[in-house]
Amino acid sequence: MNAVVLAVIVMLALSFARVHVVISLIIGALVGGVSAGMGLTGTMESFTEGIANGASIALSYVMLGAFAVAIARSGMPQAFAAWVVNKAGEEGSTASKGLKWGLLGVVLVVAIMSQNLVPIHIAFIPLLIPPLLLAFNRFDVDRRLLACIMTFGLVTTYMYLPYGFGNVFLNDILLSNINKAGLDTSGINVMIAMGIPALGMLAGLLLAFFNYRKPRHYENKPVEGQGNVHLGEPVRTYNIVVALLAVVLCLVVQIWADSLLLGALVGFAVFVAARVIKWSEADAVFDSGMKMMAMIGFIMIAAQGFAQVMKDTGQVDSLVTASAKAFGGSQVTGAFVMLLVGLLVTMGIGSSFSTLPIITTIFVPLCLQLGFSPLATVSLIGTAGALGDAGSPASDSTLGPTSGLNADGQHDHIRDTVLPTFLHFNIPLLLAGWVAAMVL
Repeated sequence: MNAVVLAVIVMLALSFARVHVVISLIIGALVGGVSAGMGLTGTMESFTEGIANGASIALSYVMLGAFAVAIARSGMPQAFAAWVVNKAGEEGSTASKGLKWGLLGVVLVVAIMSQNLVPIHIAFIPLLIPPLLLAFNRFDVDRRLLACIMTFGLVTTYMYLPYGFGNVFLNDILLSNINKAGLDTSGINVMIAMGIPALGMLAGLLLAFFNYRKPRHYENKPVEGQGNVHLGEPVRTYNIVVALLAVVLCLVVQIWADSLLLGALVGFAVFVAARVIKWSEADAVFDSGMKMMAMIGFIMIAAQGFAQVMKDTGQVDSLVTASAKAFGGSQVTGAFVMLLVGLLVTMGIGSSFSTLPIITTIFVPLCLQLGFSPLATVSLIGTAGALGDAGSPASDSTLGPTSGLNADGQHDHIRDTVLPTFLHFNIPLLLAGWVAAMVL
């Protein structure tokens, strides 16, 4: 069996069997590396090289966790959550339903904006979601729905709208690599190419709203990093002003310096300098933030090691080439197999942005050989790259929602984020991408 396929199957099987994702990634990488002939030593060297790339990412999110805790300590998010709860009225009332749908709409809009208008990716989640958990509990919102809403906003936006991260994915990576592979993409409207796949994602979101429409009860447990600030406690206007200033500066610095770490550091410094967080409390706040993001950070580090081993096996190309032999000259079979390969590669690597350069060099000649139009080729390869971002245990599109929704320990990464997003997005996206390849 192909080493990449074997490694991904082992990693997913262990994850779904409730083995911790970090351990699953390590064992999967070992199985894949050894089966590819890299040996135990070579596999571990490759894995170690990969985790070095993940260390800076993990450090950035630890710093972001500290910033999120500082915001929580200011009382601003709790003040908003308390306002929502107080305005909710009786359970099942018109006001209650309106606020519930309003909150869900806010989460969706912010997730979409995080990819383009304010390109902070998943950084908004630990800032916005944990303080609102008590409000969501008030409305008995199923957190699996929240995970699907956030993942929809994170993934669909960059794979359809060519702005912010979407510009990087669609223009700088997708079209650029297709051009390098020998297909002229000048004159192709990438939004038309990715329109049908985006509709597949939308269908998955609507299905999630239907499947998770029933109330799901959660206990009002302490939220990590909230400290002694609770709903209903009066919050100083000064604290709210400082919190808003810190958030704005964090966003400005992150966009200007292209550094999440520096942006979060500046935001945290504002709280300390303004004495909303006392100097004597700074260590405790940072420690709380580190605890909140520890699991996500370690998964990110392990995922980078896993991805490096998959690349070093040298069997990604052979996987794509071997799959091509099964086409038999059929566009229907060819499109479906290419989409499955994209799903498998991204599920393992955890990044659509990393998948595209790997698959494009081989998929473009195959698409030309099978007679796909340039527009269909762009749609097919773009969909194959995006498949697997939702539903991968190692993707930040699933890790991000889990980091916010599990702040009180009541949301499981695999059962409540990975499985729901996989079922509601990968299956519709695969079918929609298949249809797009046939009709464009």
